Amino acid sequence: MAQITLTKKPAAQPKPLEAPAVYAWEGTDRRGKKIKGELRAADMTAVRAELRRQGVSPLKVRQKPKPLFGGTKRKIRSADLAVFTRQLATMMTAGVPLVQAFDIVGRGHENPTMQDLILAIKADIESGTTMAVALRKYPLYFDDLVCNLVAAGEQAGVLDALLDKIATYKEKTESIKGKIKKALFYPAAVIAVAVIVTTVIMLFVIPQFKDLFTSFGADLPAFTLLVIAISDFLREWWWAIGIGLVILGFALKNAFQRSAKLRELADRVSLKIPVIGDILNKAAIARFARTLSTMFAAGVPLVEALDSVSGATGNVVYANAVQRMREDVATGQALQLTMRQQDLFPHMVIQMTAIGEESGALDEMLAKVADFFEEQVDNAVDALSSLLEPMIMVIIGSLVGGLVIAMYLPIFKLAAVV
Repeated sequence: MAQITLTKKPAAQPKPLEAPAVYAWEGTDRRGKKIKGELRAADMTAVRAELRRQGVSPLKVRQKPKPLFGGTKRKIRSADLAVFTRQLATMMTAGVPLVQAFDIVGRGHENPTMQDLILAIKADIESGTTMAVALRKYPLYFDDLVCNLVAAGEQAGVLDALLDKIATYKEKTESIKGKIKKALFYPAAVIAVAVIVTTVIMLFVIPQFKDLFTSFGADLPAFTLLVIAISDFLREWWWAIGIGLVILGFALKNAFQRSAKLRELADRVSLKIPVIGDILNKAAIARFARTLSTMFAAGVPLVEALDSVSGATGNVVYANAVQRMREDVATGQALQLTMRQQDLFPHMVIQMTAIGEESGALDEMLAKVADFFEEQVDNAVDALSSLLEPMIMVIIGSLVGGLVIAMYLPIFKLAAVV
């Protein structure tokens, strides 16, 4: 396959999306029949021009008032981008012209913010800008990997095929993210419920028992005294604890944003967590293999492909390793040799890569590696769910059961005396 040399452009600074206004219009079609509707456009002139292009003679055009406080403004999620890419790829494969495909997909999207983004890109393409350049204006949503693949497709005249590869890549990536979230959501949700229940017991139930025990005037067991002391502390200082947790959360968030070393440390520690670390390792390898396979199959040179792959692994440890591999490959070393030096990739991955390099089918071998590890992640998530369920039940049972025992010990003691 012919290699396509791409010149990497510096990422533009993200600009905020300004939603085009919505205009209500009335007009007549070619048969003189009165019709009406709505259009999103930059101004009335653009609305009238679009209506004439569609064969409508505009009679009345007025701007609809914008909703208060941003109305239905919604965040653009990675899942929205994956669906958009698949829809666009399907349109292009069916032979729909690019601008018309953007128009169909954009106007039919249920997320108004995503609709504004798609129509803004469509306007750039209509003005003569290439799709790759139009996408580079929005680096928050379209990374170098997507822009490079689109540029390769436009240069080689196979944009529809490249869009299909991008759509498949994004769908696989979203699938991996979903599996990891599935692995972490259940225990996090159960633990959150356990903390809430325990807090409610400490703040409202334990004090009732305390008043009851005080009326008895008997000596309380040490375990009961400890629980009552914790309850008293929480009731007196709950506001300080809440403020402290909020401040700690903001401090950690800012520290992670500012410190690359802290992010690397957190990612390195997460890879060593029992069971969960194994899932994160396999997910990072799957994303590495899937991304590199997609880019290499599109004809992107290996060095440039590795530069984009580093940011797609989802883990700073693997991202740094891929950057070191890129530097070694740029000096002429084989990819499988540089992978072996990182001490991160399993022997099977390195061997598959070596076979791909020797046979000239590196993209196919990496795709098989990605398929294998994606299945491994799926199986590991199922196993983790089965393992965590009884463990969480034991932890919650011990926590709530301990509080119950602490409160009933004095009652048992009094009953024995009686």
